[in-house]
Amino acid sequence: MSKAVHAARRLILGRALRSEHLGDQLLSKRLALPIFASDPLSSVAYATQEILLVLSLGGLAYLYLTPYLGAAVVVLLAVVVLSYRQVVFAYPSGGGSYEVANRNLGPSAGLTVAAALLVDYVMTVAVSVAAGVDNLISAFPSLNAYRVAIAVGFVVLLTAMNLRGVRESGKTFAVPTYGFIAGVLVLIVTGLIRVAFGDAPVAESAAYSITPEHSGITGLALVFFALRAFSSGCTALTGVEAISNGVPAFRTPKSVNAAKTLVAMGATAIVMFAGITALAIISKVRIAEHTCDLVGFTGNCDTDPQRTVIAQIAAAVFGGTTNVGFFYIQAATVLILVLAANTAYNGFPLLASILARDRYLPRQLNTRGDRLAFSNGIVLLALAAGLLIVVFDASVTHLIQLYILGVFTSFTLSQAGMVRHWNRLLRAEPDRAERHRIRLRRTVNGIGCALTGLVLIIVTATKFTQGAYLVVIAMPILFAAMKAIRRHYDRVAAALVLDEDSFDLPSRVHAIVLISQLHKPAARALAYARATRPSILEAVTVQSDDTPRLQKEWDKQSMPVPLKVLASPYREVTRPIINYVKNIRRDHPREVITIYIPEYVVGHWWEHLLHNQSALRLKGRLLYTPGVMVTSVPWLLDSAEHITYPTARPAPGDIRRGTIPAKTPAPHTLS
Repeated sequence: MSKAVHAARRLILGRALRSEHLGDQLLSKRLALPIFASDPLSSVAYATQEILLVLSLGGLAYLYLTPYLGAAVVVLLAVVVLSYRQVVFAYPSGGGSYEVANRNLGPSAGLTVAAALLVDYVMTVAVSVAAGVDNLISAFPSLNAYRVAIAVGFVVLLTAMNLRGVRESGKTFAVPTYGFIAGVLVLIVTGLIRVAFGDAPVAESAAYSITPEHSGITGLALVFFALRAFSSGCTALTGVEAISNGVPAFRTPKSVNAAKTLVAMGATAIVMFAGITALAIISKVRIAEHTCDLVGFTGNCDTDPQRTVIAQIAAAVFGGTTNVGFFYIQAATVLILVLAANTAYNGFPLLASILARDRYLPRQLNTRGDRLAFSNGIVLLALAAGLLIVVFDASVTHLIQLYILGVFTSFTLSQAGMVRHWNRLLRAEPDRAERHRIRLRRTVNGIGCALTGLVLIIVTATKFTQGAYLVVIAMPILFAAMKAIRRHYDRVAAALVLDEDSFDLPSRVHAIVLISQLHKPAARALAYARATRPSILEAVTVQSDDTPRLQKEWDKQSMPVPLKVLASPYREVTRPIINYVKNIRRDHPREVITIYIPEYVVGHWWEHLLHNQSALRLKGRLLYTPGVMVTSVPWLLDSAEHITYPTARPAPGDIRRGTIPAKTPAPHTLS
């Protein structure tokens, strides 16, 4: 790695942390709240808006349903928080919904939950960032033309921050999260005080009317319409499960701290959602999916965006769009919505690492990076979310239709798993008082399962044709992919199990050194091959125009190894060698053939294009030949020898123990 690349990496990620510093990355409740709860806390900025957007399809006639739907969302949020509080204590290892379903309902249910959560985490990043950009545009409408670029830029920034480590990203994100909470609470209190004194705030859109897309809705159609609005408002519950997935990241006592953080998050989210919904009703906010449906809208409805619900409330409560309070709320909302994606940046890599540990995803996802974060998972999440943002033009209206289906799938299966968990404990518990407590816990999870299952049906039915069908397709594909990965790892593990022949020595070792010309790298390869003392050793070259000169030089140097020249009537290099090796294997099947290939080690990327191409092709073919070992014998060119590699800093006590000699720099390590 060059100095410039190494310096850039250190600038973005910071200095690498040693593995024993993992304990230093554990989180207090104060830092865990912004890290794991920013998604459900931020969703209050658009959950009310999503309810109003659906109800506005019927014009103004159905806005009276808003308080009832808001109350239903609050009840559901409270039940889910209480249910996951029990998950935190019952399964503190960090698997969350996946572990609960896997242990109690079986691997297939666990994988279904995992697929649902992975999809939902990607959607969380895309929706949160898009919603943040929406609020930024509400304050600065001229930025509308750069919506996608700004959203992608935010994803890149979030990725860089999370690659620096969980604790460091938590410190960075704590101030905006607490600033948003404080700002919204001040907004709610100020608005309600104005109402109490008879000066109720009035939204800029209060005088608008809305052209209905659906009018005269009654009977079952009205019920379906209300349920569709309710399902959109359930976006307020996204991210609730993240704390149950992140219990290992808390300081001890882990479960207690995680449970307290979960309750604090739930209570705060309920207060903010209820307050914003109440102010939206009081100030008579009007908002429509299509701006041109707003009768009375000032401006060009085809190009000018309408302000978000929280922006209209802030302007009404604080006295206009030029007020400091309005800009504070907008700035805090933009930051919290963008940072809400941080919940997914912690949940997705952690869940992916657990699935990788269980061999359902590539093992690289269980590897920690320089800053002890699961870097591969973070990068994978960023790429998937960035692709969604580009494909859907960073539109919250379009992205939101793909949202929450996955999270309610995991909610339902998790609560069903907890009911079975309590049933199992109940059968083995003799103490009467403890049995009563278990029954109460089972009741909480049973109610949670019933409610979230009902919402899952509603969400699927109401959002399927709006775009949720894409998630319905994606989840089974991901499920099947994880099953296939597990089968592959299981087959590999079975094939690698030791048997009675595993330690049998080969009858002979036939060593072959590949020679293209007689030079120092070839001489080193020959010397190394001779040092291994094989049963047979020969140098092999493929016939070419240079063969007579090579043979002459070989004889002149009196080489102690015979040189075999392979015929190549069609001027090929790879095929004659492969055929020669296969012939030896056919004639002597119990022999092991070792191929020594001299290779150049280069210092610049462009030098790879000039060297080792034949060696790469040969290795690619030889590795698929049974009974053949391939050994690369490196030769450092001048460009590689003069690279200055970063030195590792000695750990405390290394010099005293003799691990690193005193007054001697740490050994160079290849990056």
